[in-house]
Amino acid sequence: MSGVNKVILIGRFGKDPEIRYTPSGTAVANFSIATSQEWKDKTTGEKQKKTEWHKIVAWRRQAELMGEFFGKGDEIYIEGHLETRSWEPDDGVKRYMTEVIMDSFAFVGSRNGGGGSSREPNNDYQGSNVPSFMTGAGKKSPDDDDIPF
Repeated sequence: MSGVNKVILIGRFGKDPEIRYTPSGTAVANFSIATSQEWKDKTTGEKQKKTEWHKIVAWRRQAELMGEFFGKGDEIYIEGHLETRSWEPDDGVKRYMTEVIMDSFAFVGSRNGGGGSSREPNNDYQGSNVPSFMTGAGKKSPDDDDIPF
């Protein structure tokens, strides 16, 4: 039996993406996004918040798009998978890092929750990568035939 390695995140960029190119000319973007959870503490009744940071890697055209359209504070929807890589620096201690390798993305909201980004994307980049729950696809309107009255 094979497993499932799928990550879905909606978060905000902590800083502008770093775009580099491999020696063969392939674009790669590295960036982090933050996701947050909020809850009310049961004992104190105070509002609590926890933020997680996720390291993301995008390749080829998607990497270039990250540099063209996204920056610190922008919100993004990402689908991808986890990969762990290892390396051994000069001190001889093997190190590991787990990252989300981006498979697809979609633009979400507006820049910093405000009046829109100066780098507004063309909707052509959303294509079929936009999940139906974000576009309203599949929503029923009030005049549908299945309303019981």
